[in-house]
Amino acid sequence: MSVVTPEGALTGTGYALFVFAAVIFLLLAALLPKNNRLSTKQLVFCGTAAALAFLTSYIKLFGLPLGGSVTLFSMLFICLTGYWYGIKTGIMTGLAYGILQFIQEPFVLSPFQVCCDYIFAFAGLGFAGIFSHSRKGLQKGYLLGILMRGAFHSIGGYLYWMDYIPDNFPISLTALYPIIYNYSYILAEGILTMIIIKLPPVAKGLEQITKLARE
Repeated sequence: MSVVTPEGALTGTGYALFVFAAVIFLLLAALLPKNNRLSTKQLVFCGTAAALAFLTSYIKLFGLPLGGSVTLFSMLFICLTGYWYGIKTGIMTGLAYGILQFIQEPFVLSPFQVCCDYIFAFAGLGFAGIFSHSRKGLQKGYLLGILMRGAFHSIGGYLYWMDYIPDNFPISLTALYPIIYNYSYILAEGILTMIIIKLPPVAKGLEQITKLARE
């Protein structure tokens, strides 16, 4: 199912999924206790970020055979919500995003595998919020967030995916297979993202968006 045209524009399905992503986030946010609920503005920013992450996750530069791919900076959008509003909000947004990923492309080996690969892994991106008000907080938070995502995917790999190791994989590295596999695409996207967000025009734009989000 295509969410974007070859030219990069949203298809009808893409628009529908964008709205669906925002609705899922709003429903989850409504379940928070009253004293922890987000403002309307925060909900809009986080819902939009979750929807953009969901959509850009389908714009893949390349993918791996057992899942995982380098996308159009989809992880950045979830990390941004943690950077804007703190770790709780970032984790909640990542949780909503993980649920959307599972709904769209479910792969089930066991309930805990689903938690590792969809719930914990994407919620882990929200740990970017630890550096919400630190100097160079976005860069540090983004790095922590993607490392956390990779850690949960790797845990799931050790528990459920070891039987899928390719026959031509070096025997001496077998014990590291889940780590190598998962961090290969996560760090590849991470490096590209870090390069992009350090470009002056992009850095300035993100700074302006952050000010707007926090006002």
